[in-house]
Amino acid sequence: MTRTIKALVYGDVDLNLIDGSAVWAQSTVQALSLAGCETRLVLKSPVQTGRLTDPLAGLPGVTVVRPNEERLVSGQQGRPLSPVQASQLLARLDEDEPCDLLVLRGRRLVTRVVADGTFDGRIWAYLTDIPQSASEMTEEAREELARIAAVCAQLLCQTEELRCFLETWVPDACGRCVLSPPAVPEPGFPVPERGDTMHDPVRLVYTGKFAPRWNTLPMTRLPELLAGQGIRAELHTVGDKIHDDPAHPDFRSDMAQALRGGAPGVRHHGGQPREEAMRIAAGCDLGLGWRDPVLDASLELSTKVLEFGALGLPVVLNRTPAHEALLGSDYPLYVPGRATFDDAAEAVARAVREPGARRLAADRCRAVAGRYTLRGAAARWRSHLDLAFPSAPAVVAARSRPLRVGVAGHDLKFLTRLLDHFRALPGLDVRLDTWPALARHDPAASRELADWADVVVVEWCGPAAVWYSRHKRPGSRLVVRLHRFELDAEWPRQVDIDAVDRVVCVSPHYRRRAVACTGWPQSKVTVIPNWVDTHQLDRPKAPGAPFRLGMIGIAPSRKRLDLGLDVLEKLRARDRRWQLSVKSKPPWEYWWIWNKPEERAHYDAVLRRMQTLPLLEGAVVFDEFGPDVPGWLRRIGHVLSTSDDESFHLSPAEGMASGAVPALLPWPGADEIYDRRWIHDSSEAMAESIASLVEDEAGGAGPWREAGAVAREQAREGFALERVAEAWTALLVGSAAGL
Repeated sequence: MTRTIKALVYGDVDLNLIDGSAVWAQSTVQALSLAGCETRLVLKSPVQTGRLTDPLAGLPGVTVVRPNEERLVSGQQGRPLSPVQASQLLARLDEDEPCDLLVLRGRRLVTRVVADGTFDGRIWAYLTDIPQSASEMTEEAREELARIAAVCAQLLCQTEELRCFLETWVPDACGRCVLSPPAVPEPGFPVPERGDTMHDPVRLVYTGKFAPRWNTLPMTRLPELLAGQGIRAELHTVGDKIHDDPAHPDFRSDMAQALRGGAPGVRHHGGQPREEAMRIAAGCDLGLGWRDPVLDASLELSTKVLEFGALGLPVVLNRTPAHEALLGSDYPLYVPGRATFDDAAEAVARAVREPGARRLAADRCRAVAGRYTLRGAAARWRSHLDLAFPSAPAVVAARSRPLRVGVAGHDLKFLTRLLDHFRALPGLDVRLDTWPALARHDPAASRELADWADVVVVEWCGPAAVWYSRHKRPGSRLVVRLHRFELDAEWPRQVDIDAVDRVVCVSPHYRRRAVACTGWPQSKVTVIPNWVDTHQLDRPKAPGAPFRLGMIGIAPSRKRLDLGLDVLEKLRARDRRWQLSVKSKPPWEYWWIWNKPEERAHYDAVLRRMQTLPLLEGAVVFDEFGPDVPGWLRRIGHVLSTSDDESFHLSPAEGMASGAVPALLPWPGADEIYDRRWIHDSSEAMAESIASLVEDEAGGAGPWREAGAVAREQAREGFALERVAEAWTALLVGSAAGL
């Protein structure tokens, strides 16, 4: 960032009570400050304690807004703000001092702010209180989340699993979801060295809220139960938020009684500042993160593991898929799934009796916590903000008025993220002329855009390019992008090339073809590759990915699904673990394909082959077409490109950005876009190369992973959205050679 970004932060949380949501507000402001933002934190509730807000007072660029004390909301009278009051107050604060982004937490709050409409396009919503399973995702909830996603700039997701789940159910969320995991500050005090000895009695520790599903009441019985096994122990607790749960009417009183001394061996320290809570925990031997099994399917990350890990504490916690992904399946201090209270006590006893298990657990927790530091969170924020708020080129910044950019065409799907970038650039004013069909438009609207714009970009060299080349305003510039299908039609030869300043092709091969077919001057035809959102696509691979092939788009027949099946068949002859996933619309949904008898015959043969050939039985999965490609690619280890012809073929590039290994047949021009190491002379050679990457490698590690890392770096260097956007920006502002 070269300019100061201004952020408003509000959470539907009470910062007087220490729990994960309140700590989120504190750490978010700390990370934004480290990232260089001017940040205003608006409090929901009157200040009763400064445990969480006092540490923010001296941070650079941070202001804490206290609505109750500053009498900003009429009628608040010492009560927490309602979502309606909060939305109205945030709008007034923005009117007085506009913000660049509004960071919100809480589904009810976000829904209210979205409905009010003041912050459309500026909301960065952190959502955890949303459905996290298919059974919970009602149509009403999905529609609500779709409304939120449609107007938010970003959706902040705590984990990769939550991000993929949201993208699967809410298509509008795709491309807007970014990771924002919990952040743990580095201890501001010396952490005690932990040898093989423990305190006597052994000190267990729990910090945070007290709630039935967090098993905090059963935890208070652990010292007594362990005493029966000959282990002297005491439980140290920190926190002051006790849930009042209607489903457990006696919980609040029973919990309070246990903390007051009703349970032997419990040492309650009450509510404490985060630093002091960490200091207390650092003086203990073993952290407790054991919860009710109903939370095992949660898509959220346990902050307790990270906080205790930062202190070198081993943690007893449930065995869940999320925890196994975090700490490994062989982590020694898991409580079994659907565990009883005795199972939890046994896990604690093992930690006490087996120094090796305790040491391994502490090392794992410490290593995991090192990936979630406050400085790491600040770096993530800085990266997100740099992409969302790009700097204006010098030539634009020097202009007396914004550069007017018009974009026209019937199908702008390949420009979506470029348009987002153009709109975010200071000094650019962007307007669209969206044609409802290839050759149908509103001439008056198109004329208005042509007369207004300093530069017009026409997507596809079709009828829109012909029209704008004949109605160009003197002194303006015209840029046309040509893909593939246009060269087989008459439109390129109908374009007034003298009125066109630049024709953009996506590959060198199609640049040569365009020049040869049209006779256009070579100096007017340039190459800018398709863009790939490498940040969105770079996600951890799921188990089994090394043995899964992927194809994106199988229509028309020249995409050659049949050759993909050849590769799969040869691989499964060696190892039945190989699978093929196809993400595509079926060919019969394209009328212009399905009307051709030869196309129907091709797919009839392919589908019969999958149904009748024993080697292919059950090995091909068709996944729904949609924008959730980044999540889908987590399962894919190799992306195939078996086409007869392509202008660019985006799917191998997307696969590379995800860490998958591309495998291409030598369609014309492929070797000018992709490294020759990924291109194979035949399906047999392709299968042999793919197999060699995973042979004798447990789980597909080694050569496959190394090849994926090379491919990922090549995608960043060649196709990254920010690099392609820079090239396009140069065309728009006229700084490219010859313009």
